[in-house]
This record gives sequence, structure tokens and C-alpha cells, in this order.
Amino acid sequence: MNKNNYSVEIIRYQVPAEQSAAFEKAYADAGQHLKASAYCKSYQVIHGNEEPENYIVIIHWTSKAEHLQGFRQSAEFMPFFALVKPFFNNIREMKHYDLTGIEWTRE
Repeated sequence: MNKNNYSVEIIRYQVPAEQSAAFEKAYADAGQHLKASAYCKSYQVIHGNEEPENYIVIIHWTSKAEHLQGFRQSAEFMPFFALVKPFFNNIREMKHYDLTGIEWTRE
């Protein structure tokens, strides 16, 4: 599959400093369920420097439909969601984006 067909989900969180270790552990543990899913191509969790309460989770899905109707109906979803659910109220944005194909990476 051409990576330009992927859907990218961006989830922005605001997590208080005293919860950051628990947040990172939750996503480290939840990652096993993303890895097990045929619909997840990759994921990463990034942490703010200037604003350390900010986290961004980036998940590349095979498509938006396969994320919403495939992953969310799969056996992997409920254990994944149970791990990240304690941080649901910390979400500031949760949206899907399409890749434009405009990119560059230094090898």
C-alpha cells in the first residue's frame, strides 16, 4: 500500500507533570495492542520541551475507515482503550489527517 493512502491520527494531550510517568507507561503498555493490530502501521508519542505538560500521539492507520470500523471493532481495541482511558479528559485534539506526499527526510 502506498503510504500516501494512510490516515494519520493526531491526539494532543495536556498531562500534568505528576501524571506524566503514568501517561507514558500507559502508552508504552497500550503499544502492544497497536502493534498487534493489522490496521496500525506505526505510532509514536512525543513530549513537549517548552511546555512539558504537552504530549502528541501520532498513529498511522491503514485508513480512517479501517481505524474507525476495523480497529475499534477488533479484539485489540478494548485492552488498548482501557490503558489510555484514564487520560481521556486530558485530550485537547483528536483528529485524522491525510498525508500530502510533501516530505523530506535526511538519511
